[in-house]
Amino acid sequence: MRQPLGRRALLLGTGGLLVGTAGCTATSRTAAGPSTRASPPQSSPPPLPTTTAWRPDRDDVDPDVKLRAVQVVEAIGAWPAGQGSAAAAKRRVAALGAAPSLVDSAGPLRPDESTTDGAALQVIDAQYGGILADTASVMVVCRQWTPGHAGGTTVDVRLSRARPRWEVTALHPGRPGAAAASLPAVARQVLDDPRIGLPPAAEADIRSGHIHPSVLRALLRLAGAYRMDITVFRSGHPLYVFGTDRPSDHPPGRAFDVWRIDGHEVVDPATPHRLTESFMRDAAAAGSYNVGGPIRLTGGAMANQFFTDATHHDHVHVGFAS
Repeated sequence: MRQPLGRRALLLGTGGLLVGTAGCTATSRTAAGPSTRASPPQSSPPPLPTTTAWRPDRDDVDPDVKLRAVQVVEAIGAWPAGQGSAAAAKRRVAALGAAPSLVDSAGPLRPDESTTDGAALQVIDAQYGGILADTASVMVVCRQWTPGHAGGTTVDVRLSRARPRWEVTALHPGRPGAAAASLPAVARQVLDDPRIGLPPAAEADIRSGHIHPSVLRALLRLAGAYRMDITVFRSGHPLYVFGTDRPSDHPPGRAFDVWRIDGHEVVDPATPHRLTESFMRDAAAAGSYNVGGPIRLTGGAMANQFFTDATHHDHVHVGFAS
């Protein structure tokens, strides 16, 4: 069996970069007056975290389409001190052979023109929103740090097949919206459960109050048996089932995707099939009418309860009718 490429084997240049300097005013004495006290030194911002460049698994359906999507997001969302401008981001994107105008639609990852500080970005995972012969959607899930702030989002990156490689045609960053004034107990339980890994956009979706209770209850039930890492609830997911005009269950907050179970990536061919199958069947038992993943299952309480296709080669989809 071929070994997968290391996903985080290459350090980004912005990782661990110290930004800002300490300064003080020297004590002075003049004939005209008494000495003045030195200003206290200004604290330097904490260093940005060390990050690594994300790499796809070589056994993925099409590793290059994911790599292309991720490289554009990394080029926009991470920069060294002094390069935090849209113009600098456009130069980085152009150096990849992609359209500089993509920077204009990068949402919260776009450089803030008001700062000269650096930024670090870590891609958590890149998952298909859909992959067809000539078009694809890749959801790039990431965290971003600037001095004094930690955030991140999920970006629906659209691509078209081109030569010599896929071309990024559009970016649709997730926009979870404001946090709700209050949350039901089940939402707070999910947020507090250490067995449910939530990236920034997914956590914000729960805090917004837009995730259906059936999803939250299923998560808690599954967390009793598994550790799982969520890719996406609603923000950053395509509005329609890719390549169709059928609305997806994700935007209304009635679905979630899982990219890692008990520390095993779903896309990794070394992940035991029995683990993936067990998780998929337990998701169906938790009330999902529509469970998709990398393996074909039969049975189920409802007709067509399980499915598989190229898009779901890298994650388990768990959808709810209500």
